[in-house]
Amino acid sequence: MKRFFLLVLALGLLAGCERARQDMYDQPRYKPFAASSLFADGASARPPPPGTQARARGGFADSSGGRLGTAAVGADIAAEQPQTNPYPVDQRLLERGRERYMIYCMPCHSPVGDGDGLVVRRGFPAPPSYHQDRLRNAPDRHLYDVISQGYGVMVPYADRVEPADRWAIVAFIRALQRSQHAQADSLPPALQARLQAEPGAAP
Repeated sequence: MKRFFLLVLALGLLAGCERARQDMYDQPRYKPFAASSLFADGASARPPPPGTQARARGGFADSSGGRLGTAAVGADIAAEQPQTNPYPVDQRLLERGRERYMIYCMPCHSPVGDGDGLVVRRGFPAPPSYHQDRLRNAPDRHLYDVISQGYGVMVPYADRVEPADRWAIVAFIRALQRSQHAQADSLPPALQARLQAEPGAAP
């Protein structure tokens, strides 16, 4: 009888230990935005400390220091503000814009920007040509915002194309537009001479 009693007592103690262990896994916690009497403002969610970066990106942005990646965030924020292209339009910017354009824009807008891309030839709704007067006269910011936010059936690309690259694409689109609407008197003298030498050229 004594053994039986000790066995029951041991089993009871073991069950209590298991329950205590489970309580360690299932600790009390607040649900998001729940009230709390622990803090003076009555909220369980705490505001971020002063100087906290709202977001960060880059390979080391998740490090414990929390400072890496903030320079890139600042550059993104600065690039999102201007109404016109803030970067000098040089060969490097145009090459970057062409590269990004070929990845994200060409399937619908085509290599020359006339809206006759391979996706369109397979039944997708055709985007407008960049060479129409409305888009040739549109401000840079309009093109930037369309890339960022989408338009019609075009999806937003802000989540995959960085702000600086969006401006590079805008610069390349302007180059495409100019390639189809360049004025002869704006060409370098050597090219003007070659153009005049072409058969059928206007005198």
